This record gives sequence, C-alpha cells and structure tokens, in this order.
Amino acid sequence: MKKSETTLQQSDCMEKHVQHLCWSYQHWTGLALIEGNMHEAVDALYHAPFAVVSHGIEADPVFNYANYRAMQLFRMSWDEITRLPSRLSAEAMLRSERANFLARVAKNGYVCDYSGIRITSDGRRFEIKNARVWNVVNPQGIYCGQAAMIADWTFL
Repeated sequence: MKKSETTLQQSDCMEKHVQHLCWSYQHWTGLALIEGNMHEAVDALYHAPFAVVSHGIEADPVFNYANYRAMQLFRMSWDEITRLPSRLSAEAMLRSERANFLARVAKNGYVCDYSGIRITSDGRRFEIKNARVWNVVNPQGIYCGQAAMIADWTFL
C-alpha cells in the first residue's frame, strides 16, 4: 500500500464514508458488510477479500471509494480509480443495461443478483456474478450514492 493510500485510509473523511457504506449495507440487507467495530472498519474493509467500490451523486457519478481488492481487480491505483466515472467500468455496449440496473437499485435500495461484464484499465474483460449493489445513505437517510460488493468474478 502506498503512503498516500495509507494516509487517505486513516483520514476522518474516509472513516465517515466507510461508516456510511457499512451502515447503509446493514440498513438495506440486515447483514454486516464487515465484522468488528466502526473504528476498525476502514482497515478491515480496505483489506477485505471481496471488492467494494462506491460512487457519488454527480450527474456522471465518479468512483469515490475502492478497497484494495477492487483496485487490483480493475488494475488501477487509488488516484486513477477515484477519477473514473463509474459508467466507464462497463463496456460501451453494456452501459445502457448498467444504467437501467442502477435505476432499479435507486428505486429498491438494494439488489443482490447483479451480473455483468466489466473492463480493467488495460482492457481486460471480466464477468462479475451476483454482485450486491446498494444505495449509500447516511444515518439520517440522506442519499450519498451507490456501492457494490463483488465477491465472484471470472476473467474472460
């Protein structure tokens, strides 16, 4: 892990974002995203064996979080992935399908059966299966974006 990633990982802003990810995941699913207390959540989620990404609420949402496994999967650094509009993680022909899916998540709060083709920074394609996607909300119910947990993927 790079020093800048370690510093970011330990920042108050990152701690609050991870708390929102964990809280909203449990809110929608009734399950814990990670085990342990919130003070340890930033490190535990960053080093989880599954990939987690989230994006904000911009008109063209940009990734605002990726754990270590996600950065490995997409073959990007923190600086690269947090500048990437999340729609660009899908192949062009699949982006309209992805947009329809994200609208379903926005309406229902959570979906646990998403599968689709994604693409790495070097153009390699991989299929994700049964990804869990949820609306990120804070404890006051304010919508902050969407997140995905990817535990099952296969490179094509």
